[in-house]
Amino acid sequence: MSIDAKTVVKIAHLARLKIPEEEQKQVASELSKILDWIEQLNEIDVTGIEPLANVNDENLRRREDIVNDGGKSEDILANAPARTADFFTVPKVVE
Repeated sequence: MSIDAKTVVKIAHLARLKIPEEEQKQVASELSKILDWIEQLNEIDVTGIEPLANVNDENLRRREDIVNDGGKSEDILANAPARTADFFTVPKVVE
C-alpha cells in the first residue's frame, strides 16, 4: 500500500503533529514500508497455532483484604493546622 503526502498531512492533523513539508515524503515512505510489512504478516497462516503467552492463563496471587486504620493517625494529624480529637478541623465552606 502506498501513502502519499496528502495522506501524511491528514494523519499528522489527526495525530496533532507538525510534520515539515520537507519531511513529509520521508514519512510517507516509512509509513508505506510499515503497511507493507503488516501485509506480509497478514499472509501467514496461523490456524491451529496457540499464542506463546497469554495473561489470562495466569492466576494472580491475591492478598487477604483486611480493613484497618493503618495505625498512623497521630503521624497523619501531626501536620494538620487544626484538629479535634482524631479528626482534621477545617473552615466552614457551605452555609
